[in-house]
Amino acid sequence: MDWGTELWDQCDIIEKHTQSGLELVEKYVKFVKERTEIEQNYAKQLRNISKKYNVKRSSKDEQDCRLSSYQAFLDILNEMNDYAGQRELIAENMMMNICIDLTKYLQEIKLERKTYLMEAKKAQQNLESTYKQLDSSKKRFEREWREAERAAQYAEKTDQDINATKADVEKAKQQAHMRAHVAEECKNDYAAQLQKYNKEQQHFYFNDMPLIFNKLQDLDERRVRKLAQGYNLFSDTEKHVMPIIGKCLEGITKAGTSVNERNDSMVVIEQNKSGFERPGDLDFEDFSQGINRASSETSLSTPKGPMDLLGKNRGKNFWLFSKRSKLSPSSFPPFSPPAPSPANGPPSPKFGRDTLSYCLKEINKTVKPRISSFRTLRRSPTVTEDFTHLPPEQRRKRLQHKLDEIVKELQKEVDQSEALGKMKDVYEKNPQMGDPASLASQITQTSQNIERLRAELNKYEAWLAEAGGRGDTLRLRAFAFNNNGSHDIHSPDGAHSDESTPDTSQAIYAEFDDDFEDEELAAPIGTCTAMYNFPGASEGTISMQEGEELEVVEGDKGDGWTRVRRKNGDEGYIPTSYATITLSK
Repeated sequence: MDWGTELWDQCDIIEKHTQSGLELVEKYVKFVKERTEIEQNYAKQLRNISKKYNVKRSSKDEQDCRLSSYQAFLDILNEMNDYAGQRELIAENMMMNICIDLTKYLQEIKLERKTYLMEAKKAQQNLESTYKQLDSSKKRFEREWREAERAAQYAEKTDQDINATKADVEKAKQQAHMRAHVAEECKNDYAAQLQKYNKEQQHFYFNDMPLIFNKLQDLDERRVRKLAQGYNLFSDTEKHVMPIIGKCLEGITKAGTSVNERNDSMVVIEQNKSGFERPGDLDFEDFSQGINRASSETSLSTPKGPMDLLGKNRGKNFWLFSKRSKLSPSSFPPFSPPAPSPANGPPSPKFGRDTLSYCLKEINKTVKPRISSFRTLRRSPTVTEDFTHLPPEQRRKRLQHKLDEIVKELQKEVDQSEALGKMKDVYEKNPQMGDPASLASQITQTSQNIERLRAELNKYEAWLAEAGGRGDTLRLRAFAFNNNGSHDIHSPDGAHSDESTPDTSQAIYAEFDDDFEDEELAAPIGTCTAMYNFPGASEGTISMQEGEELEVVEGDKGDGWTRVRRKNGDEGYIPTSYATITLSK
């Protein structure tokens, strides 16, 4: 069934239906455009919120980055940023594949529909023109036939009239005959016009209009099919990125499952362990022995001032205090009245007769220095180059980190010096490539940088040794720069130095390496089993897996690290708290 056969007389209905179909396409295009705007705004907001919470890291954040919970949050922000990118991709594909494509197709079918309607209008105009000609010939035939009848009746009347002359009768007959001939011609013309109109009408209703209606039907079906494809693309566009969105969501889930609260606790311990020993017990001071008390510091009755109460930690900072604490009664130094004067002797000038006032004066003398000492605890310590303002454990880590940076920078300068030397050799052999003297300033600067870095290296190594470091950087330096002993360090004048500058520290490094090799051959002092995974990414450490058994070569010396050895001979340090250690008896 088609429109040309079934809807041959519904031209207006067909025109309205096709126009309604075009409006539906326009409406769907507007709908998709608004959807893409929503997707773009959603993606923009997701990117903004990811950027808002993923701000530039401060020094505190750098420490927190080692925590699995903090790193998991950063991973979630990155995944959300990728998720926003997929939403933008959805909007872009919808705009390109649906909106732009349908808009272009809509313009094409609008023009095609207009052409078909113009053809239908033209055919209808032709039919109407033929019908007008038919109607005109019909009216003329009717008029002429009536005139012929009147002329015939007049001729007959004249013939019967006895008063009419023969000439009048003849004239009437001729007039009737002429009218009859004209009427016959009009009849023939009317018959021809009628035949022509019927033929054109048949062609109009059975050929022209059905063909145009079928073309409009085909156009409308193509429009519907194209619109259906747009409907499918609406879902397919999002389905296409769903696997990637699923991976983003899986990444968020993976970030959540990667959080390890136990490892975070270990990281906090490693970052903030001070290395101080817990304070010892205070000595009992017996004030009942005020008379004839011994002057020995070990005596229980010996009074102690505020600095004596600090004990062996007098020269250390109190890291337990972060805020000004209230002074408890136990923080005041004990009051010991002065020894009475000998019997029958004069009273002591310090004590006098007013015992209460003397006691208050003595308390004020002892309390004020103590309060000032607590005030100093609240102030932030002065940052020093050797990191003495830090606790021992943190100081060792900072010194070790600083040494690693100096070693990398020194290695870079040594490589640059070697490259300059090779470049100078090339210039000397091929003068056309460059002037060797032009490299003198760079060679001099590089040599000065190497000397400066070596001095800094020695200085920080001494501070690390003073802090009780294990010497990981010492071994690194011995390996890196003893092997580079063949590197020719160029003198400032541009000539090669045949003899390297003697370095007194090289003997120390060699001796240290010898001691280290002797330690490697030492027998194990126990075994340990790993409780957690440890990557062993830093220099001198060794990786281990949970449940792995290792030999203990050197116990923990108070810095939280134990030296272990695998069965294949690999050695390194691991966190003591990461393993269960059993020492041999």
